[in-house]
Amino acid sequence: MPNAAPHVAAIVNPRSGGGKTGRAWRLMAKALENELGTIRVHFTGSASTPHYLPAAELTRKALHEGAQLVIAVGGDGTINEVVNGFYENDQPINREAHLALIHAGTGGDFRKTFEMGDDMDACIKTIASGHTRQIDIGQLSFIAEDGREATRYFANIASFGLSGAVDRAVNTMTWPKLFGGKFTFLWATLTTALRFKPQPVRLTTDGGYDEVVNVGTAAIANGRYFGGGMKMAPHAEPDDGLFDIVILRDTTLSDLMGGGGSLYEGTHIDHEKTISLRGATLTATSVDGQDVLLDIDGEAPGRLPAQFRILPGAITLRC
Repeated sequence: MPNAAPHVAAIVNPRSGGGKTGRAWRLMAKALENELGTIRVHFTGSASTPHYLPAAELTRKALHEGAQLVIAVGGDGTINEVVNGFYENDQPINREAHLALIHAGTGGDFRKTFEMGDDMDACIKTIASGHTRQIDIGQLSFIAEDGREATRYFANIASFGLSGAVDRAVNTMTWPKLFGGKFTFLWATLTTALRFKPQPVRLTTDGGYDEVVNVGTAAIANGRYFGGGMKMAPHAEPDDGLFDIVILRDTTLSDLMGGGGSLYEGTHIDHEKTISLRGATLTATSVDGQDVLLDIDGEAPGRLPAQFRILPGAITLRC
């Protein structure tokens, strides 16, 4: 195959962080090449859709051309797309290739599980160190916005309920993003919660759990944080072969404001309205036929019914 020499590839979303990534890329590129040598750069040229992930397509291209290290430069959505690009026809393209990341987006939740900072130089030093960790990823089958079935992978957290509605609010916001990711997600959560009503969902796991729950938000977690710093699954380990499934039932605005424990400190996990499970698979189905919206690593691609499955040790992460 032409150009199939081992190399480092960067998948760059220049629109992430409100365009900050594109404006800062020249500086990032110089710093990366000082540490890693020549890098092949691929810029995403369009927004994603449920059936087209531009960063995933560029990642597949890079891996087929011999990339041994793929650096996702952007936010959690960009990382999600790059993770998807490690797969083609439900099979890994190159099991030996490594994933790395430079945070340059709104939320930056995935990196927090690994205690990575958001400082560019620190991220680059981490990449150059060569330290790695084999991590699990999730595979999700669901119904896309256009009604077609779709499959997607995720490295951090997939969820549904209020979180899916919040994603849609975040993606349309402008001025809140001027105050950073944490404020944006908090503002979107509070304003969306004012009109959101918990939804009945049947939940079934491989461990034997089978119940209908009035779901505020249900998180199927590989990592610990989502929503701009909320410690949704404080006990999750991204390499234990299991999801931490955290369900906030009958959620009210008062619960979100701290009456149900702090989502940012993780103390909600001990509240009586919180259900905590662990499992390798989960099936979730709307009971009343209403749309229950999904969130996948901060993106909003579709709705239930959905099936979640853990893929143990699926990707090597530079961390």
